[in-house]
Amino acid sequence: MTELKNELIHHSAADLAAKLAAREVTAVEVTQAHLDRIADVDGQVNAFLHVNTEEALAVAAEVDAARAAGGSAAEELHALAGVPIAVKDLIVTIGQPTTAGSKILEGWHSPYDATVVKKLRAAKMPILGKTNLDEFAMGSSTEHSAYGPTRNPWDLDRIPGGSGGGSAAAVAAFEAPLALGTDTGGSIRQPGAVTGTVGVKPTYGAVSRYGAIAMASSLDQIGPVSRTVLDSALLQEVIGGHDPFDSTSLTDPFNDLVAAARVGNVAGMKIGIVKELHGEGYQAGVENRFNESLQLLKDAGAEIVEVSCPNLKYALGAYYLIMPSEVSSNLAKFDGVRFGMRVLPKDGPMTIERVMGATRAAGFGDEVKRRIILGTYALSAGYYDAYYGSAQKVRTLIQRDFDAAFAKADVLISPTAPTTAFKLGEKLDDPLAMYLNDVATIPANLAGIPGLSLPGGLADEDGLPVGIQLLAPARQDARLYRVGAVLESILEEKWGGPMLAQAPVLGSATTTAGGSN
Repeated sequence: MTELKNELIHHSAADLAAKLAAREVTAVEVTQAHLDRIADVDGQVNAFLHVNTEEALAVAAEVDAARAAGGSAAEELHALAGVPIAVKDLIVTIGQPTTAGSKILEGWHSPYDATVVKKLRAAKMPILGKTNLDEFAMGSSTEHSAYGPTRNPWDLDRIPGGSGGGSAAAVAAFEAPLALGTDTGGSIRQPGAVTGTVGVKPTYGAVSRYGAIAMASSLDQIGPVSRTVLDSALLQEVIGGHDPFDSTSLTDPFNDLVAAARVGNVAGMKIGIVKELHGEGYQAGVENRFNESLQLLKDAGAEIVEVSCPNLKYALGAYYLIMPSEVSSNLAKFDGVRFGMRVLPKDGPMTIERVMGATRAAGFGDEVKRRIILGTYALSAGYYDAYYGSAQKVRTLIQRDFDAAFAKADVLISPTAPTTAFKLGEKLDDPLAMYLNDVATIPANLAGIPGLSLPGGLADEDGLPVGIQLLAPARQDARLYRVGAVLESILEEKWGGPMLAQAPVLGSATTTAGGSN
């Protein structure tokens, strides 16, 4: 039984789906194997804030009963029915707490499901639980969670990225085959890069944001976390599509993402190297793996061209004006009056303003307060045009840069993050150094285009994962899956198997796997 469970947690979601459809294993066995893995290792990783044992097993049992019944009951099951999934704790769920990684929502239960959660339930995918994150998705390391940091399964002394480090770590530690994250400036892709997983930010509006607690509404996007490009394509097809509850939801259908991931060639495609997204400031081992990936794509028949997006040098500054401004507005609802924590002032008059002040002071962490203050200042009278208005103009220039680049290339490529995972605590007291981790991922959110990060190998210096980022024009998510699947296949052939097979086994090792590709 132990061997079976160990085998099950190492399968991709696509493989698990095939085994479940063929009735080689049961959904209860698959779900229980992952729940057991969580019990075994999550004390070290801290990927989960809540484990949904009873409901997950009940859904798995329903899937098994439908398959056993055969006929229409079995035929109506979704291809991923019975494949378990974890959900970032920024996405609301009935029956489980939703905390956003903050004390201000500790123990809060939503009265409704997010649209993506409804779709997971309709597909009969057992929800294993809710994963850890930087408070309200504000951070690049998952150290800003009110419930303790998540640790990187490759090295428990290092960060798993952020804000969605819990989802990425759960998938990297084989606690879940799939997870949902949210990406405002790289919070799916950057954790993917440093944990050796696949992370996708779909086109803005391709996946409903209804039920994702808003951080920055014009930037936020829900997306897949997985161990393979195909698995992410399968999951995006489950959660994507128009939603009347989300006014920014796109109405037009997308190309077949799963079919794109199975094309198997990039011959004749033009892949653009973004001049401004590599080189100076990037770790040597990151650059080495990036350059190798370029050569491999060239050998596979792609044409490599260099493109320039000159206004990307302003992206970080623009983002850190637009994002906190929207944070200031979105987090105003957490006032100690309507829901969540309420802290009463110890003395003096009991006014709404004083209750709000006491609640927010006690309920929000330092990073959240920092961004609220920055955003409120940027929106204040006399400064709006100089800061927020100017940042929006830069955003338009970045969108135009991407339009020009995509006139020359089908997809763009860059490293996902400038470095591998840094040590826990190393940048916690230096917000500017922390923000620089998102320098390559932020532009996609500003432009609303899709981005995918996949494992590109291990850095020479430290043997830690390096991420390769692919970007495509809006609504052309299929291109990411086509190129990503080909590069993944070539790299796995080079490695002799999935890169995560080189990761240390939790419980028996806490240091990084040595060596490089």
